[in-house]
Amino acid sequence: MADALQIALVFPSLLGTYGDGGNASVLAQRLRWRDIDAEVIDIAVDEPLPEQADIYVLGGGEDTAQTLAVSRLSGLASVVQRGAPVFAVCAGFQILGETFLDARGATHPGLGLIDCHTNRLAGSRAVGELLGLPVVDGLDAPLTGYENHGGHTVLGPDAAPLAKVEAGVGNGEGVDGAVQGSVVATYLHGPALARNPALADWILAKVAGPLAPLDDTEEEELRRERFAALRRGRFRKQWRPPARDS
Repeated sequence: MADALQIALVFPSLLGTYGDGGNASVLAQRLRWRDIDAEVIDIAVDEPLPEQADIYVLGGGEDTAQTLAVSRLSGLASVVQRGAPVFAVCAGFQILGETFLDARGATHPGLGLIDCHTNRLAGSRAVGELLGLPVVDGLDAPLTGYENHGGHTVLGPDAAPLAKVEAGVGNGEGVDGAVQGSVVATYLHGPALARNPALADWILAKVAGPLAPLDDTEEEELRRERFAALRRGRFRKQWRPPARDS
């Protein structure tokens, strides 16, 4: 497709543990439903990062995958400099920060594209449904997804959260994700963009301009089921800060 919008799925063999590659498919399909040509380009770990793709998608992965991905992704800085949207989930989120930890507790440098540092959550791993209310302009629909991580991600002043956590853990600070420049990151799996079509369109509008509405009846059915399950108390309750020592 000569003039198709290109969505680069970055290192799916490394950063595709939780099916997050589906986010690239969702972006492409939502464009096609609007008669906008789109193609997904799978980028293997031994291939150079394409410089002129329209959107870049990173998913979840294990500790070894994170350190290898960082060593191969120096070119992502120029992508962000030119303003191309980058959407990153979980491990992909962590490696875009300044530092992250491996399973042994060793600190590794990230790509420095988000002003954040990731260490370990105190207590148990965050596993379960995650619900957040967006706190960024132009995005109003609640965000729903599944989290499975041990990271405690602290944002610095240059990064803004994507959402305020209503149920679940997220970053471990009462918020989930980060938005900085053209980078959008989150701990939401699901895939996130299948469960949150408004978020998908919010990202797409950055490269495709104003988008015609779609019939999202099926997606909204799934969302209603997830919200109902949360109300029934099947998942963890609202995040609360740890008690202060007296």
